[in-house]
Amino acid sequence: MNKMLNVSVSPHLRSETGTDSIMRDVAIALMPPCLFGVYMYGWRALLVILISVASALGAEYLFEKLVHRPVTVSDWSAVVTGLILAVNLPATVPLWLPVLGSVFAIIVVKQLFGGLGQNFMNPALAGRCFLLISFGSLMTNFPTVDGITAATPLSALKAGESVDLLQMFIGNYSGCIGETSVIAILLGAGYLLYKKVISIRIPGVYILSTLIFIVIVSLVSGRGMPEISFLLAHLCGGGLLIGAFFMATDYVTSPITPMGQIVYAVLLGFLTALFRIVGKSAEGVSYAIILSNMVVPLIERVTVPTAFGVKRRRKGEKA
Repeated sequence: MNKMLNVSVSPHLRSETGTDSIMRDVAIALMPPCLFGVYMYGWRALLVILISVASALGAEYLFEKLVHRPVTVSDWSAVVTGLILAVNLPATVPLWLPVLGSVFAIIVVKQLFGGLGQNFMNPALAGRCFLLISFGSLMTNFPTVDGITAATPLSALKAGESVDLLQMFIGNYSGCIGETSVIAILLGAGYLLYKKVISIRIPGVYILSTLIFIVIVSLVSGRGMPEISFLLAHLCGGGLLIGAFFMATDYVTSPITPMGQIVYAVLLGFLTALFRIVGKSAEGVSYAIILSNMVVPLIERVTVPTAFGVKRRRKGEKA
């Protein structure tokens, strides 16, 4: 019998790459931002990271045991959830806060909807937004740098103050554990691109559209044409870069169609610019991503390509 004739159900093309290897690569890519955060903010940052990861693993293990599901802690997805939550927290938060955030992310957002692949928004960012809404003062109490307590660069920009772009690029300012250093974030992003875990499509369009919409929103709202330094500060500050490369590219909560990914990234850019320029808060990446996550099914529905051999229906034409 000809071995070329192999009848089987789809999928017909398989890869040796699995969830565990992908998630492990994401965890490795998050190491530069995490290590820089520990270098900047000390052992307290390391403790927040370890507690966040341990809580995510513990919550997933205990829940799956209680409901008699297969235990999936070995797939590294809970580790990634804990790491992403941790890098979005200040090092000064009470140690029960990463526990609460991780439990909410794993159980409420991930497991109650069926586990990995069934969640409708990024669990870690949903956990962060839950903490921001519930404990706003604790989540915006950033650690000191060189013994001086200062507002984050985006807060300073919103107040009309100037910022040091070089220090922002290096990461020498107050902020969340893993969002400050552009160098560290780009090292991790470069690893993900090299390993082909992500493509540049979503983060590239997201970052570019954010800058474009910042200009448009500034002009429409009467703030005038922003300077280049203002745009660069928005690029380097806050969670834009780490959100673009590590969170907006989540396989489960981002579109799979190429056109859908572009639409999704443009929506992210619009919401981020709107929240940052017009909104009360200086930051808007987390809210932009989870809101865009919720419209991904609609984006995929209108951007799915027509199957080969199927006639595309015209507007108003009945099936």
